[in-house]
Amino acid sequence: MNKVKYALTILLLASVVIIGGVYSGVLWRNKITIKVLHAGSLTLPLEEIKSKFERDFSSYRPPGSFVVYYVEVLLEPAGSVQCIRKIIDIGERADVLAVADFSLIPKMMMPNYADWYIKFAKNRMVLAYTEHSKYANEVNSSNWFNILRREDVRWGFSNPNMDPCGYRTPWVIQLAEFEYNDDQIFEDLIEANSAIRMFREGDNYVYVAPEDLQPNTERLVIRDKSVELVALLESGGLDYAFEYLSVAIQHNLKYVLLPESIDLSSEEPEYIELYSRMRAVTIKGNITAGPIHYGVTIPKNAQHPELAAIFVKYMIDEFGRSVFENMGQPPIKPAIASEISKIPEILKPYCISEEE
Repeated sequence: MNKVKYALTILLLASVVIIGGVYSGVLWRNKITIKVLHAGSLTLPLEEIKSKFERDFSSYRPPGSFVVYYVEVLLEPAGSVQCIRKIIDIGERADVLAVADFSLIPKMMMPNYADWYIKFAKNRMVLAYTEHSKYANEVNSSNWFNILRREDVRWGFSNPNMDPCGYRTPWVIQLAEFEYNDDQIFEDLIEANSAIRMFREGDNYVYVAPEDLQPNTERLVIRDKSVELVALLESGGLDYAFEYLSVAIQHNLKYVLLPESIDLSSEEPEYIELYSRMRAVTIKGNITAGPIHYGVTIPKNAQHPELAAIFVKYMIDEFGRSVFENMGQPPIKPAIASEISKIPEILKPYCISEEE
C-alpha cells in the first residue's frame, strides 16, 4: 500500500512539474517561425503588426495537431528587388513577401514563384531633411531643385537597381522639369553626379541605370535601400534624401511635399498618363512608372502558408489599415487582388478583384 501511495505521489509531483514547466516556458520549446521578406519602408508598420500577431498566436495548435506552439515572426527588410532575388535566385524560403512596388510581383514572381498579389497601401515621394540640413530654412516645394544644385549641398537616393524608391527618384526629377519649366534639372542633379543617363524615345523618357552608378560622393550618396539614408540624414552626413512620405513621418524628419504631378501619388487619369511616360532600364529589367502601390503575396515555397495568410489578413483588415494610416501610408480600402479566386479564403472579405 505504501508503495502505491509513493508511486502516486511521484506521479502527481511529476505532473505538477511538467505543467508548471509548460506554463512557465521552461519545457514549452515548440516554435513556428514565419519569415517575412519586405521592403525597408514597411519595417515600422510591420513591427507593430508582428507584435499583435505574436501575442495572438503565443499558444497555437495547428488543425489536427495535439502539439501547442508559439509563433515567432521574423522580419527581414531589404530593397524590394533584393527581397525577390533572395527567393528566385538563391531559393530562400519566405512565408510572406511585401514590396514597395506591386508590379514587381507579376513581373518577377509570377507564375513560377507566386500565383497572386494584393495591392494594400499607397505612398508618395518627398524630399526629406532635418533642421540641421543646409538651407533648411529656405527649402520649399518651389525651390528644392535649386537648393540641391548648390555645390555645398549633399543629397541622396537609393539604388535604382535594388529599390523602388531608388528607381522612382529619377522619374520625380525628370517630371520636375515639366512642372517647373526647367529642362536642365535632370542633367544638373543626376547626370552631372552619376552614370545614370536619360534618353527621350518619342513622348517617353527612359533612363538607364548601369550596375556601377558612379555617384560623385561629394555631392550624391546612393545606398541599396532608402531607409539606409535616414541615419545619414540624422547624423548630418546628408542634407537631403528622396524618401517616401511614410518614412519621413515615422522617423520624425522634416520634408518637402512635392506636387502630385511629380510625386507619383495621384490616381487621376491625366497624372497616370504622365507618369507612364517615365521608364527605366535597370540591371534587373525594364520598369514603367505609375502611382505608388505596395504589394504582398505568399510565395509558393512558403513553409507555413496558413499562418502566412493570417498574417496578411492582419495587414489588410481593420487593424492593419489603422496601423498603416497612422504611419503615413494610406491603406487601399478594400485591398485589390490580382485574381480574387486565387487568394486564400481568409483574405477575400477584405479584397476586391483588380478587374472590378
